[in-house]
Amino acid sequence: MRRDDGPGVTRVAIDLARPLGDLDRNVFGGFIEHVGRCIYGGVYEEGSPLSDTSGFRTDVLSLLRELRMGVLRWPGGNFASNYHWADGVGPRDSRPRRTDLAWNLEESNRFGTDEFLAYCAELGTDPFVCLNMGTGSLEEALAWIEYCNGAGQTAWAQQRRDNGHAEPYRVRYWALGNEMYGKWQVGGMSADEYVATATKWARAIRRLDKDAVLVSCGNNGWSDWDQTVINGLAPLVDLHSVHIYTGVDEYWPNVLAAHMAERAIQAAGALISRVAYVKKIEAPPKIAYDEWNVWYRTRDSMMDERYDISDMLAVGTYLNVFVRNCGWVRMANLAQMVNVIAPVVTTPQVAVTQPIYYPVLLHAQGALDEAVDCHVTGPTVDGPANEPRGRWLHRFSDLGPFTVVDASATASADRGKVAVTLVNRSEQDEPAQLVLRDGEFSGPVQITVVTQESGPQARTLPDVAAVTVTEGSEKPGGPVLALTLPARSFALVEGAVSR
Repeated sequence: MRRDDGPGVTRVAIDLARPLGDLDRNVFGGFIEHVGRCIYGGVYEEGSPLSDTSGFRTDVLSLLRELRMGVLRWPGGNFASNYHWADGVGPRDSRPRRTDLAWNLEESNRFGTDEFLAYCAELGTDPFVCLNMGTGSLEEALAWIEYCNGAGQTAWAQQRRDNGHAEPYRVRYWALGNEMYGKWQVGGMSADEYVATATKWARAIRRLDKDAVLVSCGNNGWSDWDQTVINGLAPLVDLHSVHIYTGVDEYWPNVLAAHMAERAIQAAGALISRVAYVKKIEAPPKIAYDEWNVWYRTRDSMMDERYDISDMLAVGTYLNVFVRNCGWVRMANLAQMVNVIAPVVTTPQVAVTQPIYYPVLLHAQGALDEAVDCHVTGPTVDGPANEPRGRWLHRFSDLGPFTVVDASATASADRGKVAVTLVNRSEQDEPAQLVLRDGEFSGPVQITVVTQESGPQARTLPDVAAVTVTEGSEKPGGPVLALTLPARSFALVEGAVSR
């Protein structure tokens, strides 16, 4: 229920003198998995007139490049736990066709390690590879790393050269399995079993590649699994992963449930801080929120989810949470990028964007060097009285009341620029003031607003919702910018600052 007993105007106070931490570009990361039409028919479509000579859909590449992803995770996801990488290298016509136990499909292996790493190079993004800890062995994992990064005359490095890639790929990010706590995961195990196995893997990988950035397999951030894994692996890994999806078909629960990410980050951060103190770890791990999204409509293996404006606002809120908590969150991966619960949808003829594409786009394009303190006051709304419900049984009402406008802010290192992202979850227009502390706007401020499609706007695909993107500028005087945020909208405000 909305509360208007406070100030009627939303006030966003941005304190340039209070940095929250450097913003890692890996927070704007993506994820592609061998499931549904994500890879085949999405990222990769041999023989299509829309594909290049490598089989990459150029229209998809163009849309994903705009998102400026810091890192791209692959091959899964659940798929990783039964994926044997050596099946996917060498001449494509000679690669074996295998059964995929994760999604009960068949895998052609025509898109493998070399194709993925070439795709990352096309995007200008760092690769993040998830090792098979389900049916895979440590020997297989070490071979994969050596194939990718070996510079010597070893057999695996030579095989990479024989496959046409003379120089090492220098893959830095390696996940020690995916969701190994899950009964749905091939080779799932207990937390103690996982710690014992991952300890052996981490120590061996460090001997092979001192530059490897290792990610331990976490759950939701607050579970007993997380506590056991953090206690055991914090001295050995660089990042601890968290996976949380949200989504429900009621408006307010859907847009507010993204605040569950704040609980996950706070809980995981507390567990890491505790073990770092107890075990005297000088450089404790940070958090990789390496699967997140709104996902509740589809349950089959295709997962062709269709998104609306409420999902867009939830995604915008997630990203604000990651920015505000960038001291802990050093990576976040939207799951997934094409067709499967994705911002981009394809047919054989066209690639189009869903509403959730736009907050990712504007966050990634507008974000500056450091997150700075951003305090919002104004009308609020309570969480739902009766929860949990829907597919994801997360309680979040106790985190409220929630301001109807959610915000985050970043600034350039010299504090000469500021960027603010605003999510107006209200069902009405909201007057707002952006107030700069320790500075003032020194010129025109650029404002980009995304709202629900209006009027008889034609959709490229009938079942894919469109949005309206409006660009403009304001010339404020002094430290205050007054504006009106349209109902159910996402906005990026960018301006120069003098201090």
